[in-house]
Amino acid sequence: MNLSIFAAGFSKSPANMKQTMKKKKNRILPAIAGILLLICAVAGLRLYNMIFQPFSLPETVYIYIDREENYEEVVRQLEEKAGLPSEKIFRRLAERMNYPNRVKSGRYAVCDGMTMPDVIRQLRSGNQAPVSLTFNNMRTGENLAGRLSQQLMIDSLSLLNALNDPTRAEKFGFDEQTFILMFIPNTYEVYWNISIDKLLKRMKREYDLFWNEERKEKAGKTGLTPVQISILASIVEEEATYADEYPIVAGLYLNRLHRGMRLESDPTVKFAVGDLSLRRILYRHLEVESPYNTYRNAGLPPGPIRIPSIPAVEATLTPMQHRYLFMCAKDDLSGRHNFATTDAEHARNAAAYHRALNMRKIF
Repeated sequence: MNLSIFAAGFSKSPANMKQTMKKKKNRILPAIAGILLLICAVAGLRLYNMIFQPFSLPETVYIYIDREENYEEVVRQLEEKAGLPSEKIFRRLAERMNYPNRVKSGRYAVCDGMTMPDVIRQLRSGNQAPVSLTFNNMRTGENLAGRLSQQLMIDSLSLLNALNDPTRAEKFGFDEQTFILMFIPNTYEVYWNISIDKLLKRMKREYDLFWNEERKEKAGKTGLTPVQISILASIVEEEATYADEYPIVAGLYLNRLHRGMRLESDPTVKFAVGDLSLRRILYRHLEVESPYNTYRNAGLPPGPIRIPSIPAVEATLTPMQHRYLFMCAKDDLSGRHNFATTDAEHARNAAAYHRALNMRKIF
């Protein structure tokens, strides 16, 4: 048997071997490429999902960026309040979108379903969520400045200084004592980072809207200006515990004013003394030297003893028509009043009230 012929049947030439290897290579390379492509696709899909993974929040959270516009503080708040899907990816996205160099102060909402690109675009554009600014039951400028500073990016001392600035007050048509009357207690939508000047201008616009022609006409019928109405309303509100007595008390004080009588209002004495917690007014309190002591001074005090509420102002604009000239707290200490037309009737009411105070040892 010819072995060489037999071997030849099982051997291949170098050309055939090369061709075979090439075929195998052609089959392997696409497979490898396919695997790499699949890996890249999986990695890319994972990255995409992380980038566009929506925030899952039970309620809207707010990011506050103060005047320092600190990028690191923004990231901290987002992580703490909203729970970033990935801080590392957020930082890379923020850099790609050039946000670290474009941080803007304000109050920004992060809502359920938003993505990291959504948040970055909102922060970068300065698209703020407004604040519902509210203030009521404010007695002094200090109270007002403190309340507003709790809701806005405004320093309370800076705002108080502005409220006490006679030049600024005059610019808006008020003086130092009456400037706070420009703030009508209500709810207003403003931006958290509003400046003091813009806030004052906004409040002046709201004041002018409130004091429309109809209210000005009502004020004129009482013989008072809008500012005087507000001053009287502040006394009415301090005097009457219950709103249904506002029109009665307002009518009583107007009766006294029109007759040239002193108002003799106990709340003005408390304001003058500087102790609003007084439960009993003594003779020594009535003698205090102050333009706010309406037992010693005729007419209205130079400013309000609180910022009056809208219901108190409305009641003073539309007072009850009656002949009452005197009022005294009821002896049941309910906070309601007995009203009288004569001094003798008032004296009896006052005696009953003082007996009640004595029995309860309120001195």
